[in-house]
Amino acid sequence: MAQITPDITLPPPAPGQAFMNVSALEGGILPICLDFIVAGALPSEVISCPSLCFFLRHSQTGANLVFDLGIRRDLDAYPPIVPKQYERFFPESIDQTVSESLDKGGFPPELVEAVVISHLHWDHIGDPAPFSRATFVVGGACRSLIDSGHPSDPNSEIMTNSIPLDRARFLASSDFNTSIGPFPRALDYFGDGSMYIIDAPGHLAGHLNILARTSADGAWIFLGGDSAHDFRLITGVKEIAYSSDETGHVICAHASKDDAAETIRRIGALLKGPRVHVLLAHDNLWYNENKGGPAFFPGTIPTL
Repeated sequence: MAQITPDITLPPPAPGQAFMNVSALEGGILPICLDFIVAGALPSEVISCPSLCFFLRHSQTGANLVFDLGIRRDLDAYPPIVPKQYERFFPESIDQTVSESLDKGGFPPELVEAVVISHLHWDHIGDPAPFSRATFVVGGACRSLIDSGHPSDPNSEIMTNSIPLDRARFLASSDFNTSIGPFPRALDYFGDGSMYIIDAPGHLAGHLNILARTSADGAWIFLGGDSAHDFRLITGVKEIAYSSDETGHVICAHASKDDAAETIRRIGALLKGPRVHVLLAHDNLWYNENKGGPAFFPGTIPTL
């Protein structure tokens, strides 16, 4: 069956259009082995990558949120299987956590109103404790992962305390009640077209992305989480790594390769439209060009 070409048209701004000021946040550094994420890479190809997180503030109301919390400083708090299973990927350094990045920029983490978690992998959940007043927004499928996580299941890499459940909002299927551009399932978070939470299946159950306006005149940013770990997958230059070991165990960065490939295809469609900046959580090229610069909080990522 022929693939349906996704619509790349994003809605034009309304008069007095609200938008989001988006800042990058440090979330730790980890090595990524390219043979795990890019087809045809060698085991010796290892790159040092950020676990990028983001601070978003509404241009008119000042409402704020953080997207992802990166890597926590106390690595011993992770389930024992994490350093064992991800030995090749464990952090190189945590010079700054997300809460420390906010503090350094003059914004106490306890004033963050919401934390949107792209998914429950260890290098994205960080330490929720400093965000003591925030509502934690996650995909609905995350609930079963949390309920069956560590320590209930000693072999699980998902922590039952990944997020504070008493302040959690698990997005139901019905919450994704609109479409935007190439994405058929989206939530208009503020109800004014300034920011959309995107249902982005493939990497892990409940995986979310964010599509936000970054100006009143038509600029956007797409925050892709772990939908892809290398920008060449978005451009179509490379394909997702997928193999099996001698025991038949499938080796892939994504829970569902097919769903991940479709999400990547939809993200790639954004590159054909004007003024859309696509940024992945582990984009080492962007990070190396921008670290320590004005794109990081308290500065903002420039609009296209």
